[in-house]
Amino acid sequence: MKKQSRKTLLLLMLLLVLAACSPKADTVTLSGADYQEYTDNVERMKELESLLSDKTKEDGSVTISRDEYEQYKLSTIKIERLEETLNQSKSVTQTDTKILERVDYLKKQIENNYLFEYDETRLEEGIYKGLFQSLDDPYSVYYNEKEFKDLMEESSGLYGGIGVVITAMEGDYITVVSPIEGTPGERAGILPGDRIILVDGEAYFATDMDKALEHMRGEPNTDVTLTLRRDKTGGGTEDIEVTLTREMIKIISVKDEALEDGLGYIQISSFDENTANDFSAALKRQTDSGVKGIVLDLRNNPGGLLDQCLRIADELLPAGNIVSIVDKYGEREENLSGSSYNDIPMVVLVNKGSASASEILSGALKDHERASVIGTQTFGKGIVQRIFPIEGGGFKLTVSQYYTPDDIKIHEVGVTPDQVVELPAVDTPIGPDNLTEDLQLQKAIELLK
Repeated sequence: MKKQSRKTLLLLMLLLVLAACSPKADTVTLSGADYQEYTDNVERMKELESLLSDKTKEDGSVTISRDEYEQYKLSTIKIERLEETLNQSKSVTQTDTKILERVDYLKKQIENNYLFEYDETRLEEGIYKGLFQSLDDPYSVYYNEKEFKDLMEESSGLYGGIGVVITAMEGDYITVVSPIEGTPGERAGILPGDRIILVDGEAYFATDMDKALEHMRGEPNTDVTLTLRRDKTGGGTEDIEVTLTREMIKIISVKDEALEDGLGYIQISSFDENTANDFSAALKRQTDSGVKGIVLDLRNNPGGLLDQCLRIADELLPAGNIVSIVDKYGEREENLSGSSYNDIPMVVLVNKGSASASEILSGALKDHERASVIGTQTFGKGIVQRIFPIEGGGFKLTVSQYYTPDDIKIHEVGVTPDQVVELPAVDTPIGPDNLTEDLQLQKAIELLK
Protein backbone atom coordinates (compact mmCIF):
# COMPACT_ATOMS: atom_id res chain seq x y z
CA MET A 1 0.00 0.00 0.00
CA LYS A 2 1.30 3.46 -0.88
CA LYS A 3 1.56 6.15 1.77
CA GLN A 4 -0.52 8.59 -0.29
CA SER A 5 -3.35 6.03 -0.56
CA ARG A 6 -3.44 5.59 3.21
CA LYS A 7 -3.63 9.36 3.73
CA THR A 8 -6.39 9.64 1.15
CA LEU A 9 -8.41 6.90 2.86
CA LEU A 10 -8.02 8.56 6.25
CA LEU A 11 -9.07 11.91 4.83
CA LEU A 12 -12.14 10.38 3.20
CA MET A 13 -13.10 8.76 6.50
CA LEU A 14 -12.87 12.06 8.35
CA LEU A 15 -14.88 13.83 5.66
CA LEU A 16 -17.58 11.19 5.92
CA VAL A 17 -17.81 11.64 9.67
CA LEU A 18 -18.01 15.42 9.28
CA ALA A 19 -20.60 15.09 6.53
CA ALA A 20 -22.72 12.83 8.72
CA CYS A 21 -22.66 15.41 11.49
CA SER A 22 -23.04 18.59 9.44
CA PRO A 23 -26.37 20.45 9.64
CA LYS A 24 -27.22 20.40 5.91
CA ALA A 25 -30.77 19.87 4.66
CA ASP A 26 -30.01 16.41 3.28
CA THR A 27 -28.00 15.16 6.24
CA VAL A 28 -28.42 11.72 7.78
CA THR A 29 -28.12 10.70 11.41
CA LEU A 30 -25.77 8.06 12.72
CA SER A 31 -26.74 6.10 15.80
CA GLY A 32 -24.53 6.51 18.84
CA ALA A 33 -23.14 3.01 18.31
CA ASP A 34 -22.34 3.63 14.63
CA TYR A 35 -20.68 6.96 15.41
CA GLN A 36 -18.56 5.38 18.13
CA GLU A 37 -17.55 2.60 15.73
CA TYR A 38 -16.56 5.21 13.15
CA THR A 39 -14.36 7.14 15.58
CA ASP A 40 -12.80 3.92 16.92
CA ASN A 41 -11.85 2.88 13.41
CA VAL A 42 -10.49 6.33 12.59
CA GLU A 43 -8.24 6.10 15.65
CA ARG A 44 -7.15 2.61 14.67
CA MET A 45 -6.25 3.82 11.18
CA LYS A 46 -4.24 6.68 12.68
CA GLU A 47 -2.26 4.20 14.74
CA LEU A 48 -1.63 2.08 11.67
CA GLU A 49 -0.58 5.19 9.73
CA SER A 50 2.03 5.96 12.40
CA LEU A 51 3.32 2.39 12.40
CA LEU A 52 3.46 2.12 8.63
CA SER A 53 5.24 5.45 8.05
CA ASP A 54 8.41 4.02 9.57
CA LYS A 55 8.27 0.92 7.35
CA THR A 56 7.71 2.53 3.96
CA LYS A 57 10.35 1.65 1.39
CA GLU A 58 11.66 3.85 -1.39
CA ASP A 59 9.28 2.28 -3.93
CA GLY A 60 6.28 3.07 -1.66
CA SER A 61 5.66 -0.54 -0.59
CA VAL A 62 5.36 -1.58 3.04
CA THR A 63 6.22 -4.80 4.84
CA ILE A 64 3.99 -5.32 7.85
CA SER A 65 3.25 -8.11 10.31
CA ARG A 66 0.32 -10.49 9.87
CA ASP A 67 -1.34 -8.93 12.94
CA GLU A 68 -1.01 -5.41 11.51
CA TYR A 69 -2.45 -6.63 8.20
CA GLU A 70 -5.43 -8.27 9.93
CA GLN A 71 -6.09 -5.04 11.87
CA TYR A 72 -6.02 -3.10 8.61
CA LYS A 73 -8.45 -5.53 6.92
CA LEU A 74 -10.85 -5.43 9.89
CA SER A 75 -10.89 -1.63 9.96
CA THR A 76 -11.44 -1.43 6.21
CA ILE A 77 -14.37 -3.89 6.31
CA LYS A 78 -16.04 -2.02 9.16
CA ILE A 79 -15.61 1.31 7.41
CA GLU A 80 -17.17 -0.10 4.23
CA ARG A 81 -20.15 -1.38 6.21
CA LEU A 82 -20.65 1.96 7.91
CA GLU A 83 -20.41 3.80 4.60
CA GLU A 84 -23.09 1.45 3.24
CA THR A 85 -25.29 2.26 6.26
CA LEU A 86 -24.80 5.97 5.59
CA ASN A 87 -25.71 5.62 1.92
CA GLN A 88 -28.84 3.58 2.72
CA SER A 89 -29.93 6.07 5.36
CA LYS A 90 -29.37 8.98 3.01
CA SER A 91 -31.34 7.22 0.25
CA VAL A 92 -34.29 6.60 2.60
CA THR A 93 -34.23 10.22 3.75
CA GLN A 94 -34.28 11.49 0.16
CA THR A 95 -37.13 9.12 -0.75
CA ASP A 96 -39.19 10.20 2.27
CA THR A 97 -38.65 13.86 1.38
CA LYS A 98 -39.80 13.23 -2.18
CA ILE A 99 -42.96 11.45 -0.98
CA LEU A 100 -43.85 14.23 1.46
CA GLU A 101 -43.27 16.90 -1.16
CA ARG A 102 -45.49 15.03 -3.65
CA VAL A 103 -48.29 14.57 -1.10
CA ASP A 104 -48.10 18.24 -0.15
CA TYR A 105 -48.26 19.27 -3.82
CA LEU A 106 -51.28 17.03 -4.56
CA LYS A 107 -53.09 18.20 -1.42
CA LYS A 108 -52.63 21.84 -2.43
CA GLN A 109 -53.96 21.09 -5.90
CA ILE A 110 -57.09 19.62 -4.34
CA GLU A 111 -57.48 22.57 -1.97
CA ASN A 112 -57.08 25.15 -4.75
CA ASN A 113 -58.78 23.51 -7.70
CA TYR A 114 -61.16 20.69 -6.75
CA LEU A 115 -64.71 21.66 -7.72
CA PHE A 116 -66.73 19.95 -5.00
CA GLU A 117 -66.66 19.96 -1.22
CA TYR A 118 -64.65 17.24 0.46
CA ASP A 119 -63.98 15.93 3.96
CA GLU A 120 -60.51 16.90 5.16
CA THR A 121 -60.42 14.01 7.64
CA ARG A 122 -61.33 11.44 4.98
CA LEU A 123 -58.71 12.88 2.66
CA GLU A 124 -56.01 12.39 5.28
CA GLU A 125 -57.34 8.93 6.13
CA GLY A 126 -57.25 7.98 2.46
CA ILE A 127 -53.53 8.75 2.30
CA TYR A 128 -52.83 6.37 5.16
CA LYS A 129 -55.12 3.62 3.86
CA GLY A 130 -53.56 3.90 0.41
CA LEU A 131 -50.11 3.13 1.81
CA PHE A 132 -51.34 -0.21 3.16
CA GLN A 133 -53.57 -1.07 0.20
CA SER A 134 -50.56 -0.73 -2.10
CA LEU A 135 -49.01 -3.75 -0.32
CA ASP A 136 -51.66 -6.05 -1.84
CA ASP A 137 -51.85 -7.77 1.54
CA PRO A 138 -55.39 -7.98 2.94
CA TYR A 139 -53.98 -8.59 6.43
CA SER A 140 -52.07 -5.28 6.54
CA VAL A 141 -54.59 -2.54 7.15
CA TYR A 142 -54.83 1.02 8.43
CA TYR A 143 -57.81 1.64 10.75
CA ASN A 144 -59.52 4.88 11.64
CA GLU A 145 -60.63 5.37 15.24
CA LYS A 146 -63.97 3.55 14.90
CA GLU A 147 -62.50 0.67 12.91
CA PHE A 148 -59.71 0.21 15.43
CA LYS A 149 -62.21 0.13 18.28
CA ASP A 150 -64.17 -2.59 16.44
CA LEU A 151 -60.98 -4.59 15.98
CA MET A 152 -60.22 -4.43 19.69
CA GLU A 153 -63.77 -5.47 20.55
CA GLU A 154 -63.41 -8.54 18.36
CA SER A 155 -60.23 -9.55 20.21
CA SER A 156 -62.01 -9.15 23.53
CA GLY A 157 -64.59 -11.77 22.51
CA LEU A 158 -67.66 -9.50 22.41
CA TYR A 159 -69.10 -7.76 19.34
CA GLY A 160 -72.27 -7.43 17.25
CA GLY A 161 -72.57 -9.37 14.00
CA ILE A 162 -73.29 -12.76 12.46
CA GLY A 163 -70.40 -14.84 13.84
CA VAL A 164 -68.20 -15.86 10.91
CA VAL A 165 -64.43 -15.59 10.67
CA ILE A 166 -63.23 -14.60 7.20
CA THR A 167 -59.94 -14.30 5.38
CA ALA A 168 -58.65 -13.36 1.94
CA MET A 169 -57.76 -16.17 -0.44
CA GLU A 170 -56.36 -16.58 -3.93
CA GLY A 171 -58.75 -15.59 -6.70
CA ASP A 172 -59.57 -12.33 -4.89
CA TYR A 173 -62.24 -14.02 -2.79
CA ILE A 174 -63.31 -13.33 0.78
CA THR A 175 -63.40 -16.84 2.24
CA VAL A 176 -65.02 -18.18 5.40
CA VAL A 177 -62.46 -19.80 7.70
CA SER A 178 -65.22 -21.04 9.98
CA PRO A 179 -68.51 -20.01 11.55
CA ILE A 180 -68.39 -19.48 15.30
CA GLU A 181 -70.31 -22.04 17.30
CA GLY A 182 -73.70 -20.93 18.55
CA THR A 183 -73.93 -17.86 16.30
CA PRO A 184 -76.23 -16.89 13.40
CA GLY A 185 -73.51 -17.93 10.95
CA GLU A 186 -73.40 -21.49 12.26
CA ARG A 187 -77.20 -21.78 12.51
CA ALA A 188 -77.56 -20.60 8.90
CA GLY A 189 -75.33 -23.46 7.74
CA ILE A 190 -72.36 -21.37 6.57
CA LEU A 191 -69.36 -23.65 6.03
CA PRO A 192 -65.57 -23.31 6.01
CA GLY A 193 -64.45 -22.55 2.46
CA ASP A 194 -67.62 -20.69 1.45
CA ARG A 195 -66.75 -17.56 -0.57
CA ILE A 196 -68.69 -14.39 0.22
CA ILE A 197 -69.65 -12.85 -3.12
CA LEU A 198 -72.25 -10.27 -2.09
CA VAL A 199 -73.35 -8.59 1.14
CA ASP A 200 -76.85 -7.12 0.79
CA GLY A 201 -76.34 -7.24 -2.97
CA GLU A 202 -73.04 -5.31 -2.85
CA ALA A 203 -69.96 -7.02 -4.28
CA TYR A 204 -66.84 -7.30 -2.15
CA PHE A 205 -63.41 -8.71 -2.98
CA ALA A 206 -60.37 -9.74 -0.95
CA THR A 207 -59.01 -6.20 -0.97
CA ASP A 208 -62.33 -5.01 0.51
CA MET A 209 -62.31 -7.52 3.35
CA ASP A 210 -62.46 -4.98 6.16
CA LYS A 211 -65.29 -3.08 4.44
CA ALA A 212 -67.20 -6.33 4.04
CA LEU A 213 -66.61 -7.15 7.69
CA GLU A 214 -67.92 -3.74 8.73
CA HIS A 215 -71.00 -4.24 6.52
CA MET A 216 -71.77 -7.62 8.09
CA ARG A 217 -71.60 -6.15 11.58
CA GLY A 218 -74.36 -3.97 12.91
CA GLU A 219 -77.03 -3.49 15.50
CA PRO A 220 -78.55 -6.65 17.01
CA ASN A 221 -81.92 -7.73 15.56
CA THR A 222 -81.16 -6.29 12.11
CA ASP A 223 -80.85 -8.48 9.02
CA VAL A 224 -78.06 -8.94 6.50
CA THR A 225 -78.13 -11.10 3.37
CA LEU A 226 -75.06 -12.93 2.09
CA THR A 227 -74.56 -14.54 -1.30
CA LEU A 228 -72.13 -17.44 -0.90
CA ARG A 229 -70.30 -19.45 -3.55
CA ARG A 230 -69.82 -23.04 -2.42
CA ASP A 231 -67.93 -25.97 -3.95
CA LYS A 232 -70.20 -28.86 -4.88
CA THR A 233 -69.22 -32.38 -3.85
CA GLY A 234 -69.25 -33.65 -7.44
CA GLY A 235 -67.36 -30.66 -8.82
CA GLY A 236 -68.34 -27.15 -9.83
CA THR A 237 -69.87 -24.47 -7.61
CA GLU A 238 -73.27 -23.18 -6.60
CA ASP A 239 -74.38 -19.79 -5.27
CA ILE A 240 -76.44 -19.77 -2.09
CA GLU A 241 -78.26 -16.83 -0.54
CA VAL A 242 -78.78 -16.70 3.23
CA THR A 243 -80.38 -14.03 5.37
CA LEU A 244 -79.12 -13.74 8.94
CA THR A 245 -80.27 -11.70 11.90
CA ARG A 246 -77.39 -9.98 13.65
CA GLU A 247 -76.94 -10.47 17.37
CA MET A 248 -74.41 -9.66 20.04
CA ILE A 249 -71.68 -12.25 19.59
CA LYS A 250 -70.25 -13.48 22.87
CA ILE A 251 -67.57 -16.02 22.18
CA ILE A 252 -67.39 -18.87 24.68
CA SER A 253 -64.09 -20.24 23.49
CA VAL A 254 -63.70 -23.32 25.71
CA LYS A 255 -66.16 -26.13 26.43
CA ASP A 256 -65.57 -29.47 28.09
CA GLU A 257 -67.54 -32.59 28.93
CA ALA A 258 -67.14 -36.28 29.72
CA LEU A 259 -67.08 -38.90 26.97
CA GLU A 260 -67.60 -42.64 27.15
CA ASP A 261 -64.94 -45.05 28.42
CA GLY A 262 -63.46 -42.61 30.96
CA LEU A 263 -62.32 -40.03 28.42
CA GLY A 264 -62.65 -36.26 28.46
CA TYR A 265 -63.42 -33.79 25.68
CA ILE A 266 -62.23 -30.18 25.46
CA GLN A 267 -63.18 -27.93 22.57
CA ILE A 268 -61.37 -24.64 21.87
CA SER A 269 -63.35 -22.62 19.32
CA SER A 270 -61.06 -19.56 19.28
CA PHE A 271 -58.18 -17.95 21.18
CA ASP A 272 -59.42 -14.77 22.83
CA GLU A 273 -58.23 -12.96 25.93
CA ASN A 274 -59.78 -15.47 28.37
CA THR A 275 -59.07 -18.73 26.54
CA ALA A 276 -55.92 -19.85 28.38
CA ASN A 277 -57.50 -19.45 31.80
CA ASP A 278 -60.69 -21.19 30.66
CA PHE A 279 -58.68 -24.05 29.16
CA SER A 280 -56.67 -24.52 32.37
CA ALA A 281 -59.90 -24.74 34.35
CA ALA A 282 -61.40 -27.24 31.89
CA LEU A 283 -58.27 -29.41 31.90
CA LYS A 284 -58.24 -29.42 35.70
CA ARG A 285 -61.91 -30.41 35.82
CA GLN A 286 -61.31 -33.31 33.46
CA THR A 287 -58.12 -34.60 35.11
CA ASP A 288 -59.58 -34.21 38.61
CA SER A 289 -62.51 -36.39 37.52
CA GLY A 290 -60.07 -39.19 36.73
CA VAL A 291 -60.23 -39.32 32.92
CA LYS A 292 -57.48 -41.40 31.28
CA GLY A 293 -57.25 -39.35 28.09
CA ILE A 294 -58.39 -36.09 26.47
CA VAL A 295 -59.74 -35.32 23.00
CA LEU A 296 -58.73 -31.73 22.18
CA ASP A 297 -61.02 -30.43 19.43
CA LEU A 298 -59.57 -27.55 17.38
CA ARG A 299 -61.86 -28.01 14.38
CA ASN A 300 -63.31 -24.79 12.95
CA ASN A 301 -61.04 -22.79 15.26
CA PRO A 302 -59.88 -19.79 13.20
CA GLY A 303 -57.14 -18.77 15.65
CA GLY A 304 -56.84 -15.57 17.66
CA LEU A 305 -54.36 -14.29 20.21
CA LEU A 306 -50.89 -15.85 20.06
CA ASP A 307 -50.13 -15.38 23.76
CA GLN A 308 -53.19 -17.46 24.70
CA CYS A 309 -52.10 -20.24 22.37
CA LEU A 310 -48.57 -20.22 23.82
CA ARG A 311 -49.86 -20.44 27.38
CA ILE A 312 -51.95 -23.50 26.50
CA ALA A 313 -49.04 -25.13 24.65
CA ASP A 314 -46.79 -24.52 27.64
CA GLU A 315 -49.27 -26.41 29.81
CA LEU A 316 -49.27 -29.43 27.46
CA LEU A 317 -45.69 -29.68 26.17
CA PRO A 318 -42.34 -30.71 27.68
CA ALA A 319 -39.46 -28.25 27.51
CA GLY A 320 -38.75 -27.19 23.93
CA ASN A 321 -39.77 -24.94 21.09
CA ILE A 322 -43.48 -24.28 20.55
CA VAL A 323 -43.24 -22.17 17.40
CA SER A 324 -40.60 -20.16 15.57
CA ILE A 325 -41.46 -16.69 14.28
CA VAL A 326 -39.25 -15.59 11.39
CA ASP A 327 -39.16 -12.01 10.09
CA LYS A 328 -38.15 -10.55 6.72
CA TYR A 329 -34.48 -10.48 7.72
CA GLY A 330 -34.43 -14.16 8.66
CA GLU A 331 -34.26 -13.32 12.35
CA ARG A 332 -35.81 -16.22 14.26
CA GLU A 333 -37.62 -15.97 17.59
CA GLU A 334 -38.33 -19.25 19.34
CA ASN A 335 -41.16 -19.46 21.86
CA LEU A 336 -40.21 -22.06 24.45
CA SER A 337 -42.24 -24.16 26.84
CA GLY A 338 -41.11 -24.95 30.37
CA SER A 339 -40.27 -28.35 31.82
CA SER A 340 -43.47 -28.73 33.87
CA TYR A 341 -46.51 -29.94 31.93
CA ASN A 342 -49.62 -32.13 32.05
CA ASP A 343 -48.77 -35.41 30.29
CA ILE A 344 -52.26 -36.92 30.10
CA PRO A 345 -52.71 -38.88 26.82
CA MET A 346 -54.26 -36.70 24.15
CA VAL A 347 -55.57 -36.75 20.58
CA VAL A 348 -56.11 -33.51 18.63
CA LEU A 349 -58.84 -32.99 16.02
CA VAL A 350 -58.35 -30.52 13.15
CA ASN A 351 -59.99 -29.69 9.83
CA LYS A 352 -59.97 -27.10 7.04
CA GLY A 353 -61.43 -24.56 9.47
CA SER A 354 -58.46 -24.84 11.86
CA ALA A 355 -56.23 -21.84 11.25
CA SER A 356 -53.44 -19.69 12.66
CA ALA A 357 -53.11 -20.22 16.44
CA SER A 358 -54.85 -23.62 16.21
CA GLU A 359 -52.28 -24.65 13.62
CA ILE A 360 -49.49 -23.52 15.94
CA LEU A 361 -50.87 -25.60 18.81
CA SER A 362 -51.67 -28.71 16.76
CA GLY A 363 -48.33 -28.47 14.90
CA ALA A 364 -46.37 -28.24 18.15
CA LEU A 365 -48.23 -31.16 19.74
CA LYS A 366 -47.61 -33.22 16.60
CA ASP A 367 -43.91 -32.38 16.16
CA HIS A 368 -43.16 -33.11 19.83
CA GLU A 369 -45.08 -36.40 19.46
CA ARG A 370 -47.12 -35.29 22.44
CA ALA A 371 -50.45 -36.06 20.73
CA SER A 372 -51.74 -37.67 17.56
CA VAL A 373 -53.46 -35.29 15.16
CA ILE A 374 -56.59 -36.60 13.43
CA GLY A 375 -58.80 -35.05 10.74
CA THR A 376 -58.02 -33.19 7.52
CA GLN A 377 -55.41 -30.69 6.33
CA THR A 378 -55.68 -27.39 8.19
CA PHE A 379 -56.30 -23.98 6.62
CA GLY A 380 -52.71 -22.72 6.24
CA LYS A 381 -52.72 -19.21 7.71
CA GLY A 382 -49.29 -18.82 9.21
CA ILE A 383 -48.36 -15.17 8.94
CA VAL A 384 -48.10 -12.81 11.86
CA GLN A 385 -49.68 -9.39 12.11
CA ARG A 386 -48.75 -6.91 14.80
CA ILE A 387 -51.34 -4.37 15.92
CA PHE A 388 -50.04 -0.85 16.44
CA PRO A 389 -52.29 1.69 18.21
CA ILE A 390 -51.65 5.30 17.20
CA GLU A 391 -53.45 8.55 17.87
CA GLY A 392 -56.80 8.52 16.08
CA GLY A 393 -56.71 4.83 15.12
CA GLY A 394 -54.11 2.18 14.49
CA PHE A 395 -52.83 -0.30 11.96
CA LYS A 396 -52.16 -3.98 11.50
CA LEU A 397 -49.04 -5.08 9.62
CA THR A 398 -47.76 -8.47 8.51
CA VAL A 399 -44.29 -8.73 10.05
CA SER A 400 -43.31 -12.40 10.17
CA GLN A 401 -44.45 -15.99 9.67
CA TYR A 402 -44.76 -19.17 11.71
CA TYR A 403 -42.73 -22.37 11.55
CA THR A 404 -43.51 -25.48 13.60
CA PRO A 405 -40.83 -27.01 15.88
CA ASP A 406 -39.76 -29.27 12.97
CA ASP A 407 -39.26 -26.10 10.86
CA ILE A 408 -42.34 -26.66 8.68
CA LYS A 409 -43.85 -23.49 7.27
CA ILE A 410 -47.53 -23.13 8.14
CA HIS A 411 -48.63 -20.40 5.73
CA GLU A 412 -50.36 -21.72 2.60
CA VAL A 413 -49.35 -25.24 3.69
CA GLY A 414 -51.15 -26.04 6.94
CA VAL A 415 -50.69 -28.93 9.33
CA THR A 416 -50.99 -32.45 7.92
CA PRO A 417 -52.75 -34.86 10.32
CA ASP A 418 -51.05 -38.06 11.47
CA GLN A 419 -54.17 -39.84 10.27
CA VAL A 420 -56.45 -38.31 7.66
CA VAL A 421 -60.09 -38.99 8.45
CA GLU A 422 -62.73 -37.45 6.21
CA LEU A 423 -66.33 -36.78 7.21
CA PRO A 424 -69.15 -38.13 5.00
CA ALA A 425 -70.06 -34.60 3.82
CA VAL A 426 -68.84 -31.03 4.31
CA ASP A 427 -71.91 -30.20 6.39
CA THR A 428 -71.75 -33.30 8.63
CA PRO A 429 -72.51 -32.22 12.22
CA ILE A 430 -69.62 -32.75 14.63
CA GLY A 431 -69.00 -32.99 18.36
CA PRO A 432 -70.10 -35.32 21.16
CA ASP A 433 -73.81 -34.69 20.46
CA ASN A 434 -73.27 -36.07 16.94
CA LEU A 435 -70.95 -38.96 17.76
CA THR A 436 -72.65 -41.45 15.44
CA GLU A 437 -71.88 -39.18 12.44
CA ASP A 438 -68.58 -37.67 13.61
CA LEU A 439 -66.06 -40.18 12.26
CA GLN A 440 -63.13 -38.04 13.35
CA LEU A 441 -64.22 -37.98 16.98
CA GLN A 442 -64.90 -41.72 16.78
CA LYS A 443 -61.33 -42.30 15.61
CA ALA A 444 -59.91 -40.14 18.43
CA ILE A 445 -61.84 -42.15 21.04
CA GLU A 446 -60.62 -45.39 19.47
CA LEU A 447 -56.98 -44.26 19.73
CA LEU A 448 -57.32 -43.25 23.39
CA LYS A 449 -59.07 -46.41 24.59
